[in-house]
Amino acid sequence: MEAEHPFETDGPWRRGGLDIEQLPDPFAPPPPPPPAEEAKPRRRWKRWQIVGSAIGALFLVTILWLVITAPLGRALEPLRNPAMLLVSEEGRPIALRGAIKEAPVDAAKLNPQTPAAFIAIEDRRFRSHWGIDVHAIGRAALANLRAGGVKQGGSTITQQLAKTSFLSSNRSMKRKAQEVIIAFWLEAWLSKDEILSRYLSSVYFGDGVYGLRAAAHHYFGREPEKLTLAQSAMLAGIVNAPSRLDPYDHLAAAQARGRLVLQEMADTRVISLARARATPSARPIPQRSHIPSGTYFADWVAPQAQGAFESDYGQVKVRTTLDSDLQRLATRAIAGAPAGSQAALVAMRPDGRVVAMVGGRDYAASPFNRAVQARRQPGSAFKLFVYLAAMRAGYTPDSLVEDRPVTIGGWSPKNSDGVYRGQITLREAFARSSNAATVRLAEKVGRGNVIRAARDLGIASPLDDKPSLALGTSGVSLLELTGAYAALASGHYPVAPTGLPPDSKAEESGFTQWLGRGGTLDRGRDWAPMLDLLWSAANQGTGRRAALSIATFGKTGTTQDNRDALFVGFAGDLVVGVWVGRDDNSSLGAVTGGSAPAQIWRAFMAPAIAIDRQAYPALPWRAPQPQPSEPTPGDWQSPLPPGFDDPDKVLRKVGDFLDQLFGDERRGR
Repeated sequence: MEAEHPFETDGPWRRGGLDIEQLPDPFAPPPPPPPAEEAKPRRRWKRWQIVGSAIGALFLVTILWLVITAPLGRALEPLRNPAMLLVSEEGRPIALRGAIKEAPVDAAKLNPQTPAAFIAIEDRRFRSHWGIDVHAIGRAALANLRAGGVKQGGSTITQQLAKTSFLSSNRSMKRKAQEVIIAFWLEAWLSKDEILSRYLSSVYFGDGVYGLRAAAHHYFGREPEKLTLAQSAMLAGIVNAPSRLDPYDHLAAAQARGRLVLQEMADTRVISLARARATPSARPIPQRSHIPSGTYFADWVAPQAQGAFESDYGQVKVRTTLDSDLQRLATRAIAGAPAGSQAALVAMRPDGRVVAMVGGRDYAASPFNRAVQARRQPGSAFKLFVYLAAMRAGYTPDSLVEDRPVTIGGWSPKNSDGVYRGQITLREAFARSSNAATVRLAEKVGRGNVIRAARDLGIASPLDDKPSLALGTSGVSLLELTGAYAALASGHYPVAPTGLPPDSKAEESGFTQWLGRGGTLDRGRDWAPMLDLLWSAANQGTGRRAALSIATFGKTGTTQDNRDALFVGFAGDLVVGVWVGRDDNSSLGAVTGGSAPAQIWRAFMAPAIAIDRQAYPALPWRAPQPQPSEPTPGDWQSPLPPGFDDPDKVLRKVGDFLDQLFGDERRGR
C-alpha cells in the first residue's frame, strides 16, 4: 500500500528524497550575489595633456591663418592699384596717378654695400636674430622712457616686412602680436637673403614709390644693382620718414640722414671710417614727370580705368576717349564765362564716348567737378523729356497746346518773357520755351510718362513727381543730361557716358551690344519729330545764339532767379552740354541759357567741328536751310539792337562802315 505522504517514506534521516546531510544549513548566511562584470575605469585627462592639446590646436590654427593671410610671396607681388598713365585717344599723356612698384630685387645680386646700408641703419643684428631683437626693443623702450614719448622703434627688418606686407598701419597690441607671429613665420620658412629681398622690393621710399628698383629709377635714374655707396646710404635713410626725407623736396635732411647711415656702416665695420667721411653726399637726378596727377577728366575716368587692366609692375598705360585738341578748345571756351561765375562743359560722341570735360574754371583752385559731381536744376533743358513723352502719346510738332496762364494745386508757372500767345504748336512752345504750355502738356500726357522718358534716356537722379517737374526743378548732373541728349543724336537709349574706348571683345559680340543697347527711338513717331523741335529751339528760338553753319540741335535751360543757365545740344558728331552758375547758388543776374551758355557752346563747337575728323551720323530728319529773317518783337533777350547779338555780324557791319567811310574819302581825294 502506497504511503499517503512522501515524507513518511523518507524516514528520520531523509527529507524530500535527500539525505539530511545534503540539506542546506538553515543557520548559514545567505549566499553572495553573482559577481557583475567589472566596469572599465574612466580615462582622466591630465592638466599637461589638456594644455598640450590646446597649444597644438592653436598652433594648427595659427599655421592655417598664416597660410591664408601671410603668403610668403605677397611682398613680391605688384601693387593692387598700380600707377596709371592715362593717355588721350591719340596717345598723348593726360595724367599720371597712383603709386609705382617695379619688379623685385634679389639681395644677393646687389652691390653688397646696398643691403648693408639698410641693415646698418634699420636692423644691425638682422643676420643673428629670429625675427625680433630683444636688445633693440630694450634700447628703444629706455630711450622712449627718457624722452617721454615715442622716439625710437625696436622693429626688425623682418617685423617691418610683416607689417608692410600683411598688416594695417594701426598701432595696437593686437597688431603688434600679429606682427611678431608673422615675423617668426617668415624667419622659419625663408632665408635671411629672401627676407631681405622681399623687404627691399616692397618698402616705401616716398613720392609714391615702392621698392628699391622703382626708387633707384625715380631718384637716380639707374638700376638698383648699380647704385653707388652714397646713393645706397641716401635710399636707406629715406625709409625712416619718406615724406620728411624726400630728397626732391628736403635735400638737406635727406643728405644728413645719408651721412648718419654711412656712420652706422662704419660702426658695424662694413666700410672704414675714413671712407664714410670721404664719401660725398648723393644728390637726386631729377626724374619726376611733369604730367599732372589730376584733372577733371582724369578724376572721373580713373575708377573706370582701374577695372580695365590687371595689376602689373611699373606704370600701366590706359588709353582713354579724350581728344587733346577738343579738350584744349573746351578749356579755352570756358574762359569766356561771365566774371564771378563757374562753368562746366562736357563733350561726347553720340555713343557716349567723352572727348572733352571741364569741371570748372581752375582745377588747381577747386578740383570739384561741376560737370559730374554737381546736381543742379536743368531748367527748361528738362523739357526734352516732356515733349518726348508727348510724341510717344501721339502728339506731333504741329499739334496745338494752350499757352495761357495755368494754376495747379496753388502753383502758377509763368513764362519768362511774360508773354502768353494763346493756342500755339508744340514746335513754337518748345522753341520759345513756354513754361505754361509745357506744364499743361506734361499734365495731359502724365508726369509718370515724363519720368519714364527721362529714365529711358539715362537720367538716374531722383525726380520729384510734382507739377514743377516739367520745368526741370529736380537736380541732375550735366554729364547725365548731356548723355540723354546723346540718345536723341544717336537714336538709341540709354547712352552711358564713358571715358574708355569700347572693349574689343564687346565689339566682336553683336549679341552683347544688343543686350546693352536698351531701346531704339521710333524714327517716325519720336526721333524725327524731336529733331524738328530741337532744331527749332537752336535756330529760331531761345538758343539761336548757338546756331552753327551746319544743322544745329539743342535746348536752353534757365532756372528760377537765374541761378543756373544751360545749353545742351549737338551738331556733326559731337554732343555738348554747357552749364554756367555759382557755387553758392546765387543769381547770375541777366545771364540765361540763351546767352552765356549758348555763346560758350558755339565758341567750342565752331572750331571743334572744323577740326573734328569724325563723320556726321545719318539722321532721319533733314534740317531746313537757315533763312535770315528779322526777329519779331519780344523774341530778343539781349539789350542790343536786332542784328548785333552775333559778334560776326557786328564785325562785318563795322567793316562795311569803315570801307564805306574810307572809300568815300578816297573818292573825294
